[in-house]
Amino acid sequence: MNPTVTRAGDPLPGGPPYDVAVVGAGVVGTAIARELARHRLRTALVEASDDIGNGTSKANTAILHTGFDAVPGSLEARLVREGQRRLTAYAAGTGIPVERVGALLVAWDEEQLAALPALLAKAERNGYHAARLLDAQETAAREPHLGPGALGALEIPDEAVVCPWTPPLAFATQAVRAGVHLHLDCPVRHLAYDDGVHTLTTGRGPLRARLLINAAGLHADEIDRKLGHDTFTVTPRRGQLIVFDKLARDLVRHILLPVPTAAGKGVLVAPTVFGNVLLGPTAEELDDKTATGSTAEGLALLREKGRRILPRLLDEEVTAVYAGLRAATGHEDYRIRAVPEQRYIAVGGIRSTGLTASMAIAAHVTSLLPRAGLDPGEPAELPPLTMPSLGERDDRPYLRADLIARDPAYGTVVCHCERVTAGEIRDALHSTLPPATAGGLARRTRAGNGRCQGFHCGAAIRARVEEARP
Repeated sequence: MNPTVTRAGDPLPGGPPYDVAVVGAGVVGTAIARELARHRLRTALVEASDDIGNGTSKANTAILHTGFDAVPGSLEARLVREGQRRLTAYAAGTGIPVERVGALLVAWDEEQLAALPALLAKAERNGYHAARLLDAQETAAREPHLGPGALGALEIPDEAVVCPWTPPLAFATQAVRAGVHLHLDCPVRHLAYDDGVHTLTTGRGPLRARLLINAAGLHADEIDRKLGHDTFTVTPRRGQLIVFDKLARDLVRHILLPVPTAAGKGVLVAPTVFGNVLLGPTAEELDDKTATGSTAEGLALLREKGRRILPRLLDEEVTAVYAGLRAATGHEDYRIRAVPEQRYIAVGGIRSTGLTASMAIAAHVTSLLPRAGLDPGEPAELPPLTMPSLGERDDRPYLRADLIARDPAYGTVVCHCERVTAGEIRDALHSTLPPATAGGLARRTRAGNGRCQGFHCGAAIRARVEEARP
């Protein structure tokens, strides 16, 4: 089967309406498309931008959560718990890098220390029983570079870090190979539901479907209102982050979390699967859904917080700063519901836990299809998939003499900071879902993401992307 992926300038397919249209190709939308691909359904995945995972999904803190601190009994708590198991197994099978480093929830004053037993009890109410309290001495022993004044910690040994970019790429690749049509550069301008069929007026023409799934992330409330609903409002919450150089990696062993507040989980320090160290995020309520720039005030706040958590980190070189927007709704739970009379399923309010919960959200949404008027039939297994090795601890191509002997392109390093080879770049540019930009290539290979940020290799990388365009 030849995959169907259309972009700007391509006509949208004609013919009968799709059985399902999924709006939004972030990590949740692609996970839903992959789950639907297991059924005998004609499915379209519709994305406004030129790549999958190109919105909220590309700029998160890359943590695979246990759900220990979710609201007990909530839908989010159940789906994060289930999603962690699903994504952990999926990552092991497809080669998505995951490192189970554990987390320490550090108390810096008596009030925070007094809150830790309640957080331990909350973890147990969420079905997580491996957490335990540490005193100040044991906390310092676990994290020798921690700043002075830590009074104790709650240890969550199963928290992990994960590559944030490979999961949506893997989901979409499997979905497309199994017959899902992916339409990029296809923003939804207008929606109409009439006589059992949705008509999506997109920037590339009309597209029809019998059932609509709204996984539009930051814009999910706008899609909801186009169908006459007003059940939630997405307020973009900006999170700015600082990425420190790999030389800082030995300073931190765990994900270091603060005691959470009503404004969020606070500023953390975490290693990444790429060998860097993250500091962030901020939590800024905004009106602008495009405000992904960093600010001097935000970065100064992060440095102030980081200086207390891990003072030596501030002496290390900064590789990059970036900011992402989370789809906050003011509710403490996901906003997932079926509207049978419109054959419509809304998937809103998916915040920072969306990456972890994505596969469980997909299964939950699929279970709602009969209620929304569509019997999906029995599922089938999808062909296995192996993703490129991006983790710093993976057996990267430049290290593999056998691979280089068979194909010298894997021995030709193009990005020296991240040690990305010409073979990996070639493979990404000729994959099922090739990138349209150097940024998309970076999310598939790490090329240009190192300490020089593409100063050395950027022109060569952009040239290869341009050459590969049809």
